[in-house]
Amino acid sequence: MSTPQGSLRQRNVPASSKKKTGTTPEPDSDVDGLVKVDQKKAAGPGSELDYKIGFAVITIFAFITRFWGISHPNEVVFDEVHFGKFASYYLERTYFFDVHPPFGKLLFALMGWLVGYDGHFHFDNIGDSYIANKVPYVAFRAMPALLGSLTVSVTYLIMWESGYSLPACIVAAGLVLLDNAHIGQTRLILLDATLVFAMACSLLCYIKFYKLRHEPFSRKWWKWLILTGFALSCDISTKYVGTFAFVTIGSAVIIDLWDLLDIKRPGGALNLREFGYHFGARAVGLIIIPFLFYLFWFQVHFAILTRSGPGDDFMTPEFQETLSDNVMLANSLNIEYYDTITIRHKETKAYLHSHEAKYPLRYDDGRVSSQGQQVTGYPYNDTNNYWQILPATDDQQLGRHVKNHELVRLRHLVTDTVLLSHDVASPYFPTNQEFTTVSLADAYGSRAADTLFEVRIEHGKPNQDFKSVSSHFKLIHNPSKVAMWTHTKPLPEWGHKQQEINGNKQIAPSSNVWIVEDVPSVPADSPRRQREERKVKTLPFLRKWFELQRSMFWHNNQLTSSHPYASQPYQWPFLLRGVSFWTQNDTRQQIYFLGNPIGWWIASSLIAVYAGIVGADQVSLRRGIDALDHRTRSRLYNSTGFFFLAWATHYFPFYLMGRQLFLHHYLPAHLASCLIVGALLEFVFNAEPSAEEEPTYQDVKSGKKKASGPQRHITARERFAGQSMVPAWVACGVILALAFAGWYFFLPLTYGYPGLTVDQVQRRKWLGYDLHFAK
Repeated sequence: MSTPQGSLRQRNVPASSKKKTGTTPEPDSDVDGLVKVDQKKAAGPGSELDYKIGFAVITIFAFITRFWGISHPNEVVFDEVHFGKFASYYLERTYFFDVHPPFGKLLFALMGWLVGYDGHFHFDNIGDSYIANKVPYVAFRAMPALLGSLTVSVTYLIMWESGYSLPACIVAAGLVLLDNAHIGQTRLILLDATLVFAMACSLLCYIKFYKLRHEPFSRKWWKWLILTGFALSCDISTKYVGTFAFVTIGSAVIIDLWDLLDIKRPGGALNLREFGYHFGARAVGLIIIPFLFYLFWFQVHFAILTRSGPGDDFMTPEFQETLSDNVMLANSLNIEYYDTITIRHKETKAYLHSHEAKYPLRYDDGRVSSQGQQVTGYPYNDTNNYWQILPATDDQQLGRHVKNHELVRLRHLVTDTVLLSHDVASPYFPTNQEFTTVSLADAYGSRAADTLFEVRIEHGKPNQDFKSVSSHFKLIHNPSKVAMWTHTKPLPEWGHKQQEINGNKQIAPSSNVWIVEDVPSVPADSPRRQREERKVKTLPFLRKWFELQRSMFWHNNQLTSSHPYASQPYQWPFLLRGVSFWTQNDTRQQIYFLGNPIGWWIASSLIAVYAGIVGADQVSLRRGIDALDHRTRSRLYNSTGFFFLAWATHYFPFYLMGRQLFLHHYLPAHLASCLIVGALLEFVFNAEPSAEEEPTYQDVKSGKKKASGPQRHITARERFAGQSMVPAWVACGVILALAFAGWYFFLPLTYGYPGLTVDQVQRRKWLGYDLHFAK
């Protein structure tokens, strides 16, 4: 006896009168009936023609909403100061440094090259005129607008390829289409359009690949596997948060491989060799190939940026010597004993400095100091930054070069004292040693050992010459083996708010690195400053890549300072605040980065509904109530669950980050939440017909019966043959009507025009958004 759709089936309860059956339905028997019923309705609701028309309409509207008024404003907006500048540097082949990988920026450079732009404008300030500076800014903005438009199309295709009904496809794509945040981020020279598009493509390609799981190692199977890997590579090659897409796809692949390992799998057991082929193919397609593409974009990056530029200071001297026109090649001097030098910290740019003021007897926490002369970090050039480099034995021998690993003393010229470190706690770090100075008599007498320091050049060779500018080095206190170090927290008033200098017991960190910036004792016309032209050197690609990776990761982790428009992850799903991108006082126009509140609240609410449905189903199953047929549950857990996984993996990791975060970080997760909305619309308003004699969940779990289900992908037309789609269409219309109202209401803040009156601005401060011109 068949079980009607929507009824509850009691399992493993003594009072149950359910009939037992000894036969197992054929895998395709339920689909055959659906296909036969629907064969005569090929052109009916939900047919392929309907999907194609829907796709065309959605795509057209996507291009209209993204390209409409894209030339406004004709000024530099928000982070265009960074990514427009980087495109110009590419076109000038000038080396720069950025914490993001190069792929997205290379796309901007490609667009500039295609329109003949030479990179003369450097996007220095928000509000600078594009018209006055003759910048093809519309072409630059067209790149993210194109990708943003295609993102809407890809969202539609994800739902279509997943077998969802036409209303479900339209509502998911429509929420992205009518979202002000997606529109605002894709109309400017920013990276997130590339990031979100690549993330969406990775989901689509993996779904296409998974649908071919019954045709393993076929040409199409390989094609979609490799395209998934390429999309993942583009994602992580744009921003490192693209790693979350790897987690999404990787989690799905692990589940898939676990199923393949099952000896009772419906398609028949795989031997270990066959399983190894599956594992190896996925490792190649989703790990090795993406990594090779990732390396490729850096190779392009290095091949283009061959001239010295603003990014030089972030790299080692060896790296800088691979760039033409490098100031280091022109200004580097061999340092000789008895030279006067200025020493500057590589990261904080503070000079090693001293003055006659003493450390206080006691610090605020009660610890006692040596009351010695203060040694500090000072940000400006000053004669108190002058130090004479002396040999370990004061032999007065001039003209001798300082070498790597040699022991030296540093004499502070203004106070005629010698640098010293000893076993006294520093002002801020009880575990670090204090740096001070002592008289020449003590330096060559009772304190001689404490005034000796080793010059340790980074990646230096034995007996290598110590040079200004080019030698990045650590100054290691010889007796205690601590490294001279500084940080940005200023000392109290007694230290004139300068930086603390202390001895760091952790020698390895790059924050211990210093540079000799100049040798002021060598006159400008000295023969030592006369340099013959040097040839540009080369470094192996992987060495350059490793160095750049280390620097990118370090500086990315340092982005912890506060920002007036930064936000926290818990605020994003509810759209509690946005970001001001641009304002113009004369016209009262502004661009305020904000999503469509109605669309976001619907999506966030339905995420909670999905979690509730899954939770309720699990509780029901534990109590012996089988409320869903097998195919509906499979879609709820596998397809919709995949979308939920994408949302969770692109959202929750941000709670672990200590860096600055903004609303745009939620955009990939928001796209996944829109997919969940479409899936739940179908779940709620469309009921799949159950196959007769369908086995219960407990029968399938216990292995008594096999799950009824096709060995191929079935379309929504097949699943809902003969059913009315009116409820789903009504729900789709209501959701999109509400989303359209929210989109239209906030359009002036997204497009930057027209200007709003005080009353109009006030009406848009729904959750206290910090809009301009509200008074």
